[in-house]
Amino acid sequence: MSAAPPFLIIGNPGSRRVTLFQEALHHAGLPPAHVESWETVARDPDVLLELPDAERIVRIDAAGEDADVERAFLKRGHAAALTSGCEVVTPEQVDALPPEHGRVLCPRQHHLGFLRVLEDLTQRFARRPHWRVLSKPSAIADLFDKRITSRRYAALGIPVPAFLDGIDTPEALRTGMREADWREAFVKLSCGSSASCLAVYRPGRSAGSAGSLLTSLHRGPTGWFNSLKVRRVSEAGEVDAVLSFLLREGSQVEEARPKARLGGDMFDCRILTVRGEPAFTVVRQSRLPITNLHLGGYRGDLDDFHAAVPRREWEAALESCRAVARAHDCLHVGIDLMFEEFFHGHRVLEANAFGDLLPGLTRDGLSVYGWEIREALR
Repeated sequence: MSAAPPFLIIGNPGSRRVTLFQEALHHAGLPPAHVESWETVARDPDVLLELPDAERIVRIDAAGEDADVERAFLKRGHAAALTSGCEVVTPEQVDALPPEHGRVLCPRQHHLGFLRVLEDLTQRFARRPHWRVLSKPSAIADLFDKRITSRRYAALGIPVPAFLDGIDTPEALRTGMREADWREAFVKLSCGSSASCLAVYRPGRSAGSAGSLLTSLHRGPTGWFNSLKVRRVSEAGEVDAVLSFLLREGSQVEEARPKARLGGDMFDCRILTVRGEPAFTVVRQSRLPITNLHLGGYRGDLDDFHAAVPRREWEAALESCRAVARAHDCLHVGIDLMFEEFFHGHRVLEANAFGDLLPGLTRDGLSVYGWEIREALR
């Protein structure tokens, strides 16, 4: 690996992702990557053109958990958001915002700004033909829209949860669920990640009842916030307030199918593909249908998992993951996959451009990032 081309990371300097990737480069005997911050690239994408057009491997990493980056994306998305029907803040308001941990501020505007920055990257990369980009910006953009990916996978014959189109109000949601004979639905912000903006909704049985939902969202004095605690909401006004917010900002609405169980708890999987092949698996268990590890879920035992899943079902699930990986021009894709109750089939829930932060996992003595580096250099 000593003659490998240098790496360039577009990420948040000092973040856990960048730090762990730099450590993996060191363990591989490679020099540290040059890092360009998302905040700088969002403001001045031409900073990339200051680097020479020499052979280089480009890793685009996650942009979240940085207040300056969030502000930059909000500013870049302002013009596009004006015609989207979503909540909007002006660049001047962005500059005046006080720091509020967990605040969910104009997610559609934020996403539109992110898309503008990805377009900037595509244009600059075109002027650096000797750079090899591990995940194309256009593929990242697709992976950040659950509505695009769900419909693409369905068209490819990959099993996904049934979904509804054109749902923009709580009443339209209830009507659509009634007509489709759904008991529960996931309402997920189409551009969200880490279960940050979603609800598991169950309509009421009686006419006029709003029903109830599970969500990590709560409303504070200044707006909506994410919590690390999933709560059940049953007060009609609050149920519809949560749903209205999610639907207004643009959501994927899909049937919440019963999940298979391990040790009595529900579970799903994060399967990371690298160069098109499933490479790492994390089992996520919970007593709730929302299994994310930061929301009360826990890592399940892989030996117990493989003992429980019928081999034919597991092989079918791996083939679906390969098909998802082929649908995106990315070195790695993190795929969330569930097995139906009693292991009667599987469904791909969503896929993630940055779903490779899986600390503690190893394969053949390599960490996840070490594995990706080896595959990137092949």
